[in-house]
Amino acid sequence: MISEHAVSGAGKPGAKKLRVAVLFHRLGPYHHARIQAAARRMQVTAVEFSDVDRMYAWDPMDGAAGFERVKLFANEAVENLSAGRIRHRIHETLSRIQPQAVAIPGWSDRCALAALDWCAKQKVPAVVMSESTAWDFNRQQIKEGIKGRLLKLFGAALVGGRAHAEYLKKLGFPADRIFTGYDTVDNDYFQEQSGQFRSHAGELRRQHNLPETFFLASARFVPKKNLDGLVEAYSRYRQLWQVQDGANGAKPWDLVIMGDGPLRESLVERIRALGLSENVLLRGFKQYQELPLFYALASAFIHPSITEQWGLVVNEAMACGLPVLVSCRCGCAGDLVEEGLNGFTFDPGDTVQMARLMLRCGQPDQDLAAMGRRSRFAISKWGTDHFAQGLEQAALAAISAQPASFSLLARLQLWLLMAHKGRSST
Repeated sequence: MISEHAVSGAGKPGAKKLRVAVLFHRLGPYHHARIQAAARRMQVTAVEFSDVDRMYAWDPMDGAAGFERVKLFANEAVENLSAGRIRHRIHETLSRIQPQAVAIPGWSDRCALAALDWCAKQKVPAVVMSESTAWDFNRQQIKEGIKGRLLKLFGAALVGGRAHAEYLKKLGFPADRIFTGYDTVDNDYFQEQSGQFRSHAGELRRQHNLPETFFLASARFVPKKNLDGLVEAYSRYRQLWQVQDGANGAKPWDLVIMGDGPLRESLVERIRALGLSENVLLRGFKQYQELPLFYALASAFIHPSITEQWGLVVNEAMACGLPVLVSCRCGCAGDLVEEGLNGFTFDPGDTVQMARLMLRCGQPDQDLAAMGRRSRFAISKWGTDHFAQGLEQAALAAISAQPASFSLLARLQLWLLMAHKGRSST
């Protein structure tokens, strides 16, 4: 049971800190920075489902300064485990931790569903951490109804921004129990590191064979990232430049893409077919500590995804002081891009519009330095402290809310969903 004193006294000098368990699939550098910030306000236990991640090739993130860290499954992909084993391990772990609130990443993963099952059974408030928008997938009425019923088991929500809050409200979630700050990065790290790299820009450009001016993109090479569309737009940009600026001796910017994935070969072929092999540079996947160097030496950042729940690379670029061109289908666009001030948004299916905005970046009337400063100012409100504050507010709101009723039918629905997710992932 949760004592009223622990809730009402949270945040006051000398008060016992609120105990919160925060769940993530794998504890990467972004999660680590957020949890460290949260641990300055609360007693946090980070629960990592597994250290196996098929999507991101991050180096292992060791350490847990200021918080407890628990790994559920070592060297095992949760997709290969039975729903029963997952449920047992999560129930066992949360029962040991005895949190006053549990922050759960979404509602579609079997680990998340098992955690929600424990919360409902133990009457411990649950906070859903969500970055879903109304447009990131084709929505079906039956599935939306199931989500709406599941969401009633959560006491509060921590979301990325406005688009994600609107989606939850559309599903029937109370607006006064939705808080923002889920999608943040360590702004100080990116700002400080990029500043150091800029002080040695000339030497680093030669060392890493990077052009003087270039657009930078960073993405997995998968269809939704729309890198084919970006390369097509870049080709159009060079054609527009040839007409407008080719006679005055100016050089068009190059394009540097960080990342890797299954579409690499087809992207290389497309670049070759367009005659852009010398101007589009693929630099592979970069670890966290390598990222600020590329941001520091870039002229502008572009993110062309067809659909994107948020887009943390935009946060990174802005913290490094870059103007940003961002697809309107990215969840972060409405919150982070100030049209004409720190960048522009575009329709990712319109390569002509994308090309014109790329051309606009290099025009004499565009003060890129001022746009970069505006980016840094705008993103300052979206640092890891924002995550910590949002999480604390959500946890307190969930605790203050009436406990969700958990009927046998609701529990049966959870079990069926966990079993279904197990079959669909194998």
